[in-house]
Amino acid sequence: MSETRRRITRSSTTRAASTSTARRPAKRPRLDCNDASDDAGSGPIASASVAVTETIVTETEELVVKPKRKRQAAKVAPPPAPRVDSPWKIGAHVSTVGGVENAIGNALAIGANAFALFVKSQRKWESAELRDTSVSLFAERIREHGYDPKHILPHGSYLVNLGNPDAEKRAKSYDCFVDDLKRCEQLGLVLYNFHPGSTVGQTTVEESLSLIAECLNRAHKETTNIVTVIENMAGAGNVIGGDFSHIAGIINQVEDKERVGVCFDTYPIPTGHGYSAGYDIATKEGWDAVMSDFDKQIGLKYLRALHLNDSKTPHNSKKDRHENIGQGTLGLAAFHHISSKRQTATSQPWCEDHPTVWHTEIATLYRMSQMSPAEFAAGQEGLEGRLERR
Repeated sequence: MSETRRRITRSSTTRAASTSTARRPAKRPRLDCNDASDDAGSGPIASASVAVTETIVTETEELVVKPKRKRQAAKVAPPPAPRVDSPWKIGAHVSTVGGVENAIGNALAIGANAFALFVKSQRKWESAELRDTSVSLFAERIREHGYDPKHILPHGSYLVNLGNPDAEKRAKSYDCFVDDLKRCEQLGLVLYNFHPGSTVGQTTVEESLSLIAECLNRAHKETTNIVTVIENMAGAGNVIGGDFSHIAGIINQVEDKERVGVCFDTYPIPTGHGYSAGYDIATKEGWDAVMSDFDKQIGLKYLRALHLNDSKTPHNSKKDRHENIGQGTLGLAAFHHISSKRQTATSQPWCEDHPTVWHTEIATLYRMSQMSPAEFAAGQEGLEGRLERR
C-alpha cells in the first residue's frame, strides 16, 4: 500500500513517464461512462488517471474476490412413503444432517417403522452439545408420527474400545461412550447399540471381556435407563464379538441384566457378523441352528435388534463387507426365512447399506415376512428383480 501512495503523489507527468517504463500487465479496455469519455482522454489529467489506475491493478491483481455464497433454501423433507402395520418394525440407519430431529423425516421417506441414527459424530471424540430446539423437535416428531422409542436404535462411535487394556485409552473411550448414553436419555430413547471392542493384541480375550463389562456397570450407574446393546462382529484379528461366547462372557459379568441386550448382525454372525464369522445362515436349517446356539449361549430374551445385511464375501470369510439384501452371497432366500421366524418378530431389523434402495428393501422384507415358503418360491425371481441395484 505504501508503494501505491508514492506513485499517486507524483506529478501527472512523472506518473505518465514512470508508467511507460514499469512492468505492468497489458492495458485493459476502459469502460466509458458517457459520450464525453473519448475527449477526456487527451489531456495530462487523463493520462495521470490511467497511470494510477494501472498501478493499483498491478499491485492487487493476485487478490481473489470470492462471490457471495447464495443462501440455500431450507431443506424440504422428502415425502413420506407408506408404512406397513406389522409386528416387525423394519427401518434403516438414517441421516441426521442438520440436526437429530431430521432423522424422523428421513425415516418416514423410506416407509420405516423403526430407525437407527448417530446422536453425534461417530468419528470424533468430542462433539457440540445437542441443541435444545433439536431435542424438543425430536420428541415432538416421534410423538406426531407414532415412533416408539424402543424401536429407535442409536449407534455408537467407531472410535470407542471398552476392551482396551491401556487404562488411559480406555478412559477416553468410556467418556465418549457415556456421553452418547446421556444424549440418548436427553432424546427420550431407551436403546444404544455399540461394538464391544478389541484386545488390540495386548491382552487376553477374557481380560477384555471383563474390562467391557466393568465399563458397562459403571455406565449403568451414571445413567438412568438406557439398555446397552452389544453387536456381534465378524471375528477378524483381535476384535471382540466374533463368537457368541464373547457376548455371553460380557453379559454374565453385567450386574443389571435389564440394562444389556444384543444386536444380531446377519453379515458377521459368528459367521456375515454372523455369516462371515462362521455360521451358515444362508439356509433355513443354518438359521435355525444359529438361533438355537444363540439361545443356549446368550438367551433369546437378550435379542433386541437385527442388522440385516447381505455379504460381499463368502461364508466364514472373517471380513465385514456389506452388500444390498439379495445381492450378495447370502441371497434373498436367507432373508425370507429370517423374516418369517417368530423368534425374531419382536426384534427391530435395520437395513444398513445403500440408502437409495432402502425403501425397496423395507417393502420387500415386509412382503416376504407374510409369504409361505411356497409363495416365496413362486415370487422369488420377481422380488430379486425389484432389488437389483439401479
